[in-house]
Amino acid sequence: MSRIVVTGGAGRLGRSLVAGLAQRGHGVVSFDRARSDGLSDDVEQVDVDLTDAAATASALSKARADAVIHLAAIAVPFSAPEDVILRTNAALAMSVLGGAVSAGIRRIVAASSPTVMGYGAPTGWTPDRLPLDEDSPALPWNAYALSKLLIEQSLRMLQRQTGNAVRFAAFRPCYVIAPEEWDGAPTQQGHTVRERLDDPALSAPALFNYVDARDVASFAHALLAALDDIPNGEVFFVGADDALAREPLAGLLPRFHPGTAAAAAELTGTTPAFSNAKARRLLGWTPRYDWRTELARADDRTDVHA
Repeated sequence: MSRIVVTGGAGRLGRSLVAGLAQRGHGVVSFDRARSDGLSDDVEQVDVDLTDAAATASALSKARADAVIHLAAIAVPFSAPEDVILRTNAALAMSVLGGAVSAGIRRIVAASSPTVMGYGAPTGWTPDRLPLDEDSPALPWNAYALSKLLIEQSLRMLQRQTGNAVRFAAFRPCYVIAPEEWDGAPTQQGHTVRERLDDPALSAPALFNYVDARDVASFAHALLAALDDIPNGEVFFVGADDALAREPLAGLLPRFHPGTAAAAAELTGTTPAFSNAKARRLLGWTPRYDWRTELARADDRTDVHA
């Protein structure tokens, strides 16, 4: 198994990713600004300011890792001034990704975001087709989405510098739901999963997309195993097999995103707005978790403890 550095390992997605990789036998080192009590004792934790390029490069060299998965970022659009989001996320990307190349790490993966697609733009958004896939055009309209596209472009820049000596990939995880959130803990936007289902307006800004954090961990494991065998520099959507909605998106999307009716008509049944077909095809990865099953399990746990 590999020795993997995960930046932002103490965050919402980071904790599940670190745990999932460790459970699969990888040695994991979490790089973050502070240590987390939520990580296993088997996980090495390194306190580092990842915006400090020199400190980051030094820490990466000392880690003697086989791979890096870069998650660290300001993770929510408009949670800070636009200039701060762009400057911070860009600095983190160059510090970590460039530092990993300098440290001789051969497998480098970075988290992007579905927001690069540009949905929710104030001037309107009309997709050519749905579901969206990796060939759909990126049309970022805010600093967060632009910073994520910049991360993807940073990988391509480094790939042009190193050729196939280093293997790169980026992934766009859909709206991440941590395991405890099925039991009612607040999601990233402060609402519970059930509230997002009961009020479609809450999930509509993200096009009703979601993915269980544990599925992101299984995806990362599959991606690292396949990096040497797939085309270099690939980008993947990582999402559930269905939408976080009680109704078909063919009817829901046009209510909240004018101009999407024609494209959304293709989304029959529980089909989501984002396709995970590329990850299935190239990596053999499939998500295991869905909201219906997980909420039913949560109800069972509540009944047991009632």
